[in-house]
Parts: sequence; C-alpha cells; structure tokens
Amino acid sequence: MKVLHVIPSVSPVRGGPSQAVLEMVNALTQKGIVAEVVTTNDHGDEILEVPLGQWIRYPLPSSTQTASVCFFPRFSPRTAAIREFAFSARFTKWLWNNISNYDLVHIHAIFSYPSTIAMSIARLRKVPYMVRPIGQLCEWSLQQSYRKKQIYLNLIERANLNHSQLLHLTSGQEQQEVAKLHLKVANFVLPLGFSFPPLVPEARQRLRQHLNLPSDELIILFLSRLHPKKGLDYLIPALGKLAKYRFTFVVAGSGELDYEAHLEALLTTHGIRDRTRFVGFVEGETKNLLLQGSDLFTLTSHSENFGIAVLEAMAFGLPILVTPGVALASEIGRYQLGYVTSLDISEITMRLEQYLVDQRQGRQMGEQACQFVQRHYTWNQIATELLQIYQTVVN
Repeated sequence: MKVLHVIPSVSPVRGGPSQAVLEMVNALTQKGIVAEVVTTNDHGDEILEVPLGQWIRYPLPSSTQTASVCFFPRFSPRTAAIREFAFSARFTKWLWNNISNYDLVHIHAIFSYPSTIAMSIARLRKVPYMVRPIGQLCEWSLQQSYRKKQIYLNLIERANLNHSQLLHLTSGQEQQEVAKLHLKVANFVLPLGFSFPPLVPEARQRLRQHLNLPSDELIILFLSRLHPKKGLDYLIPALGKLAKYRFTFVVAGSGELDYEAHLEALLTTHGIRDRTRFVGFVEGETKNLLLQGSDLFTLTSHSENFGIAVLEAMAFGLPILVTPGVALASEIGRYQLGYVTSLDISEITMRLEQYLVDQRQGRQMGEQACQFVQRHYTWNQIATELLQIYQTVVN
C-alpha cells in the first residue's frame, strides 16, 4: 500500500500537529507500507532551507529517525495573510501528475492551499482521501476570522470534506464539535502518539543552571505557541495572585511581536515580570530539558483539539494543569492524571495553590500520567490502528 500525506508545513514553528505527521509517517513505514509526505517549505515568516522537488530523508523532531518528505516552494509575499495560505504552483503540478500513484491520500489541515488543492485533485483523479482537520473545525477556531472562514467553508471546503472517505479526529471533544456542522461524511477518533526521546541526565539541576536559578527553585512551565488561544490572559493574572509563593514562570514559545509585547505588559501589571523567563521557541534537547526539569506544566487554553505538548509533559511524569478546552482534559480528569480547572482566574489560582501547597500529590499524578501515556499513546499502537483503517478504506 502507498499512502501520501499532505500538509501545508512540517516546520516546528507550526506546532505539534505538523510535527506529528512526521512521527506518524515513520511509524507507518515501520509497519511495512510506503508512507510519504508532500508539503511546502513554509517556516512561519521565513522558509525552510531544504532541497526542493525531490524526496529527502527529513529528521523527526526528537529522534535520530527520518521520514520521506518532498518539499515545494511556498509563495512568500510580504502580506502575512497571503503567505499563510501557502500557495505553491509547483506543488499543484506535482500533485496533479503523481496523486494517482497512491492508494490513499491522508490530508492534514484545512483552510490552506495545499490541503484544499489536494482534496480537489484527489476528487478529480478519483483517489480516495481522508482528512485530519487538526481542530480547525472546532467552534473556537471557526470563530476566528469568522466571516472569511464561513465563506471558505461553504463555497469550497464543505464539498471537499463531504467527498472524503473519512474525517480523522483526535479526540471525542473534537468529534462533538464537528458534529454540529452536519457534514455528510463519517469520522473516527484516533489520537496522536508520542515517541519517547532520550532522557536528559540530571535534568532538574541542568535546567536551573541553564536558567541561572537556585538549585531548589520551583519552575512553572508554559510551552506552546504564544497566541490568544492559549489562555495566558488567564494564567498570568492567576500566577500574580500567588506572590507569597516562590517560583519562576518559564514561557517557552514564540508568536506575533504585538502579542509578545502584550504579554510583557500583562506580566508587569500583575507583578511577576521579574519572576518570568522568556526562552523563545525551543526544540530538541532544550525542549526535553524543560519538560524533564520543570515542576509543573500549564496550558489554560480556550481550545486544543488534542494537545501534543500536554502529552509530552505527561510522558515525562511532569505534573500538569489544563483547562477543559484542552481535549485531553477529559481523560486527565477522569483518571486523576493532573489538575483540570475552568477558564477562570480564581479557579486557576486555586488549583495552582493546591499544587504549591501539596507538591507530593502533583508528583503522584504525574507518575500515573506517565504510565497512562505508555499504555495508550505510543506511535506503534496508533500506527497499527491507523493501518487497519487505511485497509478498510482502500478495500
């Protein structure tokens, strides 16, 4: 079986959903099928320095393994809205000439040129395809740029989605929200997986040395894209109410300059700017060091159709605090794997204080979360289930 995966970008700056495609393709390849990725050289405001129009072995995010990827040039005007659309003429031509060589196309993301054109060409070429909308059909996401997305959805994307064989959703929460759109296509829920990177020796001590902090300093970590969706407007005021406790708040991620400036002002207003460290976008060993050496992971997001960063924190046994907008929150709450709080400053403050008062309980939940990830979220398990779905669609 040959399966083509299409996604606008695999750049690490695009977050977990893009990086997960590489892990998925690698795991499927180990199951004996031909799985390949076509994408653009998108890298946020910049472009990736990669060979174009040829298959290369592209490295996985936190591994020595690789995936087969072919990159095409993204149109890169100064206007951000056009640049984000990731138009690529060479990508289109290649797809038209080669899509029939595959038994199935697995398309990741919507509202972007590579995904939309891949669905359209697959329809014309009569190649079966399935779509993973990466949360872009969830209510919060659809409310952003509402009018533009409604026009796009109703004129183009709804027909593309309805002609797909299946929608690949990654949580029950995403499934419930997609049901409100009354699409005429079946769906299935299959979460993303996690590949355990090497452990960092003496991570706790090394992280504090890296940040020039005392060896016993408590570190509260936020590791995600800096975006209004992530709920930092709630988390920062909550942390500001805990001035009597000793901690350092580490913010790992990048975003629009205007929003970063807004966060700076918010931290100052709530009196914790001097207790906060911005470390920017992180990957590889630095990311692993943060996840393995911190004390508490926080993500008070409005909406996450899955939450790769949360899964990564759980896998390392790091105590976590999330809001119901994070799809994994339902399992975290059901099995007592971490703290789940409503998107409310007072309740976030209460849960943070609960951890600060009794850190032993947090560590116990972290240990249980680590075991839970090992049982349910390995890429080997996910790839086995996905392969069965592929076979059903193709047959």
